[in-house]
Amino acid sequence: MEASFDTEESFDDPSYLAPQAPGAVSPARRQIREIKETRITVNCVTFPLPGEGPEQQLLKPNDWSYCDYFWADKKDPQGGACMPGFEILLQKQLKGKQMQKEMSEFVHERIKIEEEYAKNLSKLSLSPLAAQEEGTVGEAWIQLKKSLHDEAEVHLKFSNKLHSEVEKPMLTFRSDHFKKDLKKYDHHIADLRKQLASRYAGVEKARKALADRQKDLEVKTQQLEVKLSNKTEEDIKKARRKSTQAGQSHTHTQKHTNTHTHTHTHTHTHTHTHTHTHTHTHIKKARRKSTQAGDDLMRSLDLYNQTQSKWFEEMVTTSMELEKLEVDRIEWIQQHLRQYTTLRHETDMFNQSTIENVDQLLRAVDPAKDRDLWVKEHKTGDVRPIDLDI
Repeated sequence: MEASFDTEESFDDPSYLAPQAPGAVSPARRQIREIKETRITVNCVTFPLPGEGPEQQLLKPNDWSYCDYFWADKKDPQGGACMPGFEILLQKQLKGKQMQKEMSEFVHERIKIEEEYAKNLSKLSLSPLAAQEEGTVGEAWIQLKKSLHDEAEVHLKFSNKLHSEVEKPMLTFRSDHFKKDLKKYDHHIADLRKQLASRYAGVEKARKALADRQKDLEVKTQQLEVKLSNKTEEDIKKARRKSTQAGQSHTHTQKHTNTHTHTHTHTHTHTHTHTHTHTHTHIKKARRKSTQAGDDLMRSLDLYNQTQSKWFEEMVTTSMELEKLEVDRIEWIQQHLRQYTTLRHETDMFNQSTIENVDQLLRAVDPAKDRDLWVKEHKTGDVRPIDLDI
């Protein structure tokens, strides 16, 4: 709990009027210093020092949630400006958007390969090569070439589905409004950090003002102590001198002297009383200013803590929103990459069906049958030659 400066007792404590050794720290300043030593403020954000105070519990234990691990700013290894933890979360979102775009580009290249492959297959299916093959082998060969055309159709359909069911959805998952939304998040949190920096500057200014007022009060208090001490010594010396003079003078002279001395002493005492009262007035003013400075510091601390609490709440809320956006993005990618593999499996199945007829005809290839067919078509005669007779 912070020190309270709302009452005058905080700065009207008698210890402020007591003599202090040079460099001594007043109780209030010592209390603030001890409180500061349990905390550390980095870039206007206040954290507990390690080992000080109760151990903080994670907001979402075991989740590695954004809301638990991005409170500090990240130092630039090159010595540049620090990057706020929230900025790192925003960069993650922008990087995710870029990765989606690159994945979409990758699928687009895959589509181009499929289209080119389909085009080449279709072209090759029309090739006249080995068109004169006959028999069962010729039938299998014709079916094989036809299967290339069918396979080309399968790959063309595959490329079309890749475009409509994978490439396009991944590219358009988050529109340009997404970046605008991120900028709103960025500006909102950045504005809160600016307010926090301003409040912290106010705290430091108020803290310095309090230290200056306390120093002024201590100086005036020490001056009063010195004056009181000097007055006491001077009064003692004068009393001794008067005592000596009184013993040496005759009665008439002593009476005259006593009257004169009484008048002089009264005048001197009046002067010291006026000086003493004047000094006390200055001390009271200094004390009031010190108390006011303490009140100003407490108000500055309250404003700072309120602003930091607001920043904290918005950081938690916004980081959780960014976390959900990232979960949605990953699940979206997973869904559409699965669709890619599904389409790929379907393509394999269709390709398999296009080759089944070829397999059947190849299994039906019969060299003997081909020979029979060929011989029947191309025979020149079945009468064999005989020996020549005389």
